[in-house]
Amino acid sequence: MTQGPPADLLAEVRDRLALDGAEVTPQSVASALRKGGRPIGHTQVLAVHDALRRDVLGAGPLEELIALPGVTDVLVNGPSEVWVDRGNGLELTGVRFGDDDSVRRLAQRLAAAGGRRLDDASPFVDLRLSDGTRFHAVLAPLSRPGTLVSLRVPRRRAFDLAGLASAGMVSPDGATLLDRIVRSRCAFLVSGGTGTGKTTLLNTMLSLVDPRERLVIVEDASELRPEHPHVVALEARPPNIEGAGAITLQMLVRQALRMRPDRLVVGEVRGAEVVDLLAAMNTGHEGGCGTVHANSPAAIPARIETMALAAGLNREAARAMFGAAVDLVIHVVRSPNGARRVGAIGVLDGVDGVSLAVRFADDLQLVPGPAAGRLEELLAG
Repeated sequence: MTQGPPADLLAEVRDRLALDGAEVTPQSVASALRKGGRPIGHTQVLAVHDALRRDVLGAGPLEELIALPGVTDVLVNGPSEVWVDRGNGLELTGVRFGDDDSVRRLAQRLAAAGGRRLDDASPFVDLRLSDGTRFHAVLAPLSRPGTLVSLRVPRRRAFDLAGLASAGMVSPDGATLLDRIVRSRCAFLVSGGTGTGKTTLLNTMLSLVDPRERLVIVEDASELRPEHPHVVALEARPPNIEGAGAITLQMLVRQALRMRPDRLVVGEVRGAEVVDLLAAMNTGHEGGCGTVHANSPAAIPARIETMALAAGLNREAARAMFGAAVDLVIHVVRSPNGARRVGAIGVLDGVDGVSLAVRFADDLQLVPGPAAGRLEELLAG
């Protein structure tokens, strides 16, 4: 991004336009520059106009980054660092803000567009914008090196299995295995760390579901958009400024069970809603699925138990429900070079938790594990 007009010049013109109640047009910008005794040239007028327009519309100077092919995340670390992730790790861009006040104004405007407050009394916010982008911000001085903005950009359309293979997330044989998992109506969880591609993988797998089935999706922030003809979705709601009106995932899972789901999907299991999801999977709702943060398939039972404690369920009961409800786990990882890929598939064995069925080597080839036979039984059953 080329260097824009000086921050003090933009501030002066912005204040003058606000004082006059004028809209941002080339003519009003030229008039403001003239009143301030600034030299006026066609190039300068257009530069100031464009900079102010970016400052008051959309995501401002971040718009050009959001529009880049393959971008999943745009991260602002104060005025001097803006990073993007296009699937191969974080890349520092040439986009800069004039000062931290510019970042703060952008964050506050995006928060207001989502109906939320962002100021010194409420210095952080997490919401979904109208275009589906997940927006999170923390104001300085709570954060450093300045105001922090994180944008999770939704894909314009879901990958298909061929697209996942082309992107290097799975091999052709692995894609066939994922297809068999969906068609078998096994209940499964997609696990992995932040930014490993859990949502991307689940989106693709849900797009494979029989068109005659009804998908009911419950999410904290709407990100799943499968290419499927019958999708309905429920989205949680945080409390308002007075601390009232919150709608939790746990509430929504209970509502979803009354909506005749063929497949109940929880976008990210992170708390007490896990009990309702496991209960649903134990009462005839086959093919249920969701995502969960975990470092490995073997770590998932402990994660489930910890979350179930929030709903008052003890360790033994949580493990019993998990073992009866979930058939297998698909774990995704991020390579040192930033590439996302499927790492392993584990099956529930009822004794030791999750046993390795298939490991995906660095070249994505399938390497059978101790529970490979059990996986084959599930897919054939």
